[in-house]
Amino acid sequence: MSVRIIIGAQWGDEGKGKIVDLLAKESRYVVRYQGGANAGHTLKFDDKTIVLHLIPSGMFNGDSRCVIGNGVVVDPIALVEELKEVQEITPNLDNRLFISSSAHVILPYHKVLDMVKEKSRGSDAIGTTGRGIGPAYVSKVSRVGIRMEDLLNEEILEDKIRKNLADINKAMEHVYTEPKLSAAKLLDEIRPAIEIIKPYICNTSELLHDALEDDQSILLEGAQGSLLDVDHGTYPYVTSSSPTAGGACTGSGIPPLAITHSLGITKAYCTRVGNGPFPSELDDEAGKKLAKNGHEFGATTGRPRRCGWLDLVALRYAVRLNGFNELALTKLDVLDDFETVKVCTGYKLDGKEISYFPLNSNEVERLEPIYRSFDGWMSSTRDIRNFDDLPQNALDYIRFIEEYIGVGFTIVSTGPKRTETILR
Repeated sequence: MSVRIIIGAQWGDEGKGKIVDLLAKESRYVVRYQGGANAGHTLKFDDKTIVLHLIPSGMFNGDSRCVIGNGVVVDPIALVEELKEVQEITPNLDNRLFISSSAHVILPYHKVLDMVKEKSRGSDAIGTTGRGIGPAYVSKVSRVGIRMEDLLNEEILEDKIRKNLADINKAMEHVYTEPKLSAAKLLDEIRPAIEIIKPYICNTSELLHDALEDDQSILLEGAQGSLLDVDHGTYPYVTSSSPTAGGACTGSGIPPLAITHSLGITKAYCTRVGNGPFPSELDDEAGKKLAKNGHEFGATTGRPRRCGWLDLVALRYAVRLNGFNELALTKLDVLDDFETVKVCTGYKLDGKEISYFPLNSNEVERLEPIYRSFDGWMSSTRDIRNFDDLPQNALDYIRFIEEYIGVGFTIVSTGPKRTETILR
C-alpha cells in the first residue's frame, strides 16, 4: 500500500497538476483534500491543455478514482462547468468521480461577500480570487455552512439558505450598503447544477477506509502551497485552509499513520500571486525574464505572478513542516538561458543575519535576502530524460539545493508536457 501526499512547497503554482497527473497511473484513488475553485492545476498531454479547479488531476492518466474530499469547498456551478470540459475528453465518469457528502458548498452569497469584503478593505485587501472560498470556510467554522449532503434534500437546503441570508442581508444593507440577496433567486440559480452533481455525492471517508484495508494506493492532492497555509503561512496573506500535510489527513479522513510518502513540489525559482511578503522577489530585468520564460500568469485568475529567485530558507521550512521525504523540481527549463542563477540561503533582519523563516509577517516584510550565485548552463534541458545528462552547471545547482535542504529530488520537470520529465 502507498499513500502519498502531493504538497506545494512554496506559495502555490508549483506545477502540482502535472506531477499528480504523472503519478496517477500508479494510484487507485486520487483525492483532492482542501481548497476550492481558486486553485488551477494545468495539464498538458496529447496536444491538449486543460485547467482543473476542483476535479483531481488524476482524471486523465489511467483509470484512477477521483475523490473531492471533505476538506474542499465546492462551487456546484463551477464544478458543472468543469465536468463539461472533462467529459469532452473522458465522457463516462461513472465510478470515476466521488464527492464527499461532508464537503461544504460555496453558494452565490459567498462570492458576493468575498467581493464586498475585499472592496471594503481598500489598500489592505488580501488579494483573494473572489471565488467565495474564504467566506465558505467562515460559514463552515461558524457552523452555519451548507454541506453537499444538504443538496440532496431541497426542503433542508432552502431552510438553511433562508436562515443564512437573514443574517447576511443585514450586513449587506447596514455594513456594506449593497443590495439584499434573494433566496428564491439563489435557489433557481443553483438547482440545475445540483441535479447534475447529485449522483456523485457519497460517503468518501468510508470509500477511502475500505481502500486502505484493501491495500490500494492513494494519492492526496493539495491546492495552493505550504506558505499559504492558514496556520503556518505568511498570515494574513494566506488561503483559508491547510494545504500542508496535516490538512491532507483532516481533509480526506485518512489517518496520519497511513501516510507513506510526503512529496513536496518546488519551482526552480519562486512566484507568488496577490499581496503578501515575498523576500526574494525581483523587480528588475531578471524578474521580468522569469515571468516571460515561465509564462507566469495565474491559471484561475489570469493575474501576473510576482517572480524571484529560489528561496532555500523558505523551502527548508516547508520541508520541516510537511516531513517531505521526496521532492519534485519543476520549470528547470525556465532558467536555461540565464547567465547567472541565484538562490537565497539566508536573510538579514534589521541588520542581523538569520537562517530561519520567521512566522511574523511584519518581520517577513523586512527581510533582506542573502544570495549565492551559480553560473548558468546556457543550454536547453527540454529534451533531456536522464538526470546525469543535464548540463554540469544545472547538476551543481540541483545538488546544492538538495544538500541545503536535506532531501533529494525524485522528479525533475523540464517542460509542461508529461514527456518533459526526468524520473530519478
